[in-house]
Amino acid sequence: MPNKHNDDRRHHIPKMSFKVQNWPEYEAGLRRRGSLTLWIEDAALDQWQSVGPNGQARYRDSAIETSLMLRSAFKMALRQTEGLMASVLTLMNLTITAPDHTTVSRRAVGLTVTKSPSAPKGPLHVLIDSTGLQVFGAGQWLEEKHGAKSRRSWRKLHLAVDVDAGMIVAQILTDQHTDDPSQVGPLLDQVDEQIDKVTADGAYDGAPTYQTIAQYGDDIAVVIPPRKTAVPGTQSRSPSQRNRHLDMINTEGRLAWQEATGYGQRALVETTMGRYKSIIGPRLRARRFEAQKTEAAVGVAVSNRMLAAGRPNSVRSQKVPA
Repeated sequence: MPNKHNDDRRHHIPKMSFKVQNWPEYEAGLRRRGSLTLWIEDAALDQWQSVGPNGQARYRDSAIETSLMLRSAFKMALRQTEGLMASVLTLMNLTITAPDHTTVSRRAVGLTVTKSPSAPKGPLHVLIDSTGLQVFGAGQWLEEKHGAKSRRSWRKLHLAVDVDAGMIVAQILTDQHTDDPSQVGPLLDQVDEQIDKVTADGAYDGAPTYQTIAQYGDDIAVVIPPRKTAVPGTQSRSPSQRNRHLDMINTEGRLAWQEATGYGQRALVETTMGRYKSIIGPRLRARRFEAQKTEAAVGVAVSNRMLAAGRPNSVRSQKVPA
């Protein structure tokens, strides 16, 4: 039976209230997200296709990427995406054609997705985390429909997010068995700008993570909460960052450490992952792993472009409702 005392306590827990200060600009940005001009750019149309010796169209990567972005943004199947592209090109009185769904599906494997032109400039404070994306197949359908047992499969989407702009500056899709710390280096390899600070949760704690980050700059500040069972490492020179974190937690407490290091900003990467799943979806549609990597990269590009179109400036209200 439910515990009335616990229910009363949950009922009286105050909730933080936030107010959007730039609502007119943000509302305009939300409307712009539905505009086709946001996704079909003149630069892409200029490099859309060429004609082969036999008169057959040869589509450039920009045509395939545009089709995949439309599919991801409007959550359509490839056949419906082909129809939308064809109708838009006709309305624009263009002589170019839309790539068919089979071409888009085939070319998605190994496609290099271009980075956002509005990528943030350094030095950057980078947040790193990962989230799971579902992969549905016949096994999952049989389990849900008939109760048959199957091996669930899912992928890990590793993200690096810039604190100030909120944009995803690096992404990697791996299988479910890949550990998070092993992807810190590959993520930072994708960041072109100078890195000033890296923040991650306790799953990344350990000397190897600090050593990896140090390869990208000796002066990079690292904020990772040591595990409760962590012990100071041995060092011959000045105390390491990790040891300094441990000393402060032991002397002043974990909450004081979080406030002093700004660890609370890590919640922004969780907000980013929630936004990705809200806009793009929590599962991957492609069946092949290489195509899934492209799908995730396109999803990140779509999420960044939507954020650039309009971002809310939310501040915590002074009055907290009871």
